[in-house]
Amino acid sequence: MKEKVRLAGPVDLADRLEKSRSMDRPIRALAKAVREKIRPGTLRDLLHGVPTGKPLHPPLANVTIGCWVSATLLDFVKADPRAARTLIAAGLAGALPTAAAGVTDWSSLHLEQQRVGFVHMLVNLSALGLFSGSLALRLAGREGGGKALSLVGLGAAAVGGYLGGHLAYRQAAGANHAEQVAHLVPLGWHDLCRLDDLPQGRPVARRLGYIQLFVLRHSGGVTVLADQCSHLAGPLHQGRIVMENGVPCVVCPWHGSTFRLSDGSVKHGPATAPAPTFETRIRQDGTVQVRPLT
Repeated sequence: MKEKVRLAGPVDLADRLEKSRSMDRPIRALAKAVREKIRPGTLRDLLHGVPTGKPLHPPLANVTIGCWVSATLLDFVKADPRAARTLIAAGLAGALPTAAAGVTDWSSLHLEQQRVGFVHMLVNLSALGLFSGSLALRLAGREGGGKALSLVGLGAAAVGGYLGGHLAYRQAAGANHAEQVAHLVPLGWHDLCRLDDLPQGRPVARRLGYIQLFVLRHSGGVTVLADQCSHLAGPLHQGRIVMENGVPCVVCPWHGSTFRLSDGSVKHGPATAPAPTFETRIRQDGTVQVRPLT
């Protein structure tokens, strides 16, 4: 009995994009250019969404696409053309900060995520061009042509939105990758290791059950965080210890996310979620004990 041929669905096509190497050269060049142009600092942290504790790109994208969807719906109900023009213009105005936030996030992703994100970017640029043309036609009095371009643009935006969803939900770009440990560890204090087994001033990894922890012995005692960076699960114990405005921090070795050692909060992105922290104490026999902060 012959096996039925299964047509490739959108998920299959997106999966193929992850594995396609045909775009790797322009992807690497563009990602490098973005990182060099938007250096670590206040602007980059703002575009990542560090001040709000969540990525900035998704809510901005929702506003832009929402304006375009609303304008297209107004076309169907034959509402006042000025309302549709206003919504399209608002979507175009929001597209610039949306794209800036998106490309900043994209420049600090893994290559497989960047491949999908690159096509997501190209499709959304097409949607931007189509809606720009639609607005130009409407302002020139050619409402029919403007409405047609809006429909095509909305189709492109839908494809871009699907790829954005694949990035967020299938590839976990922008999600919090730091293990939420409070519910994984029983209440109370737990023996971690001997103080004498920890090097002075150099972070190491230690395990508490099946959870890996970042452990740093210093003159003030011992600092313990969850070891996975919240950005893309990089190993914090392999990172550098730095001083940021007099505050000791650890820098993730993968994409440079910087966390304060005192409370695990984010000093610099691309991470937006804090590193879970543990309270520590040292018993008289030299055993380091920990418990998660809740």
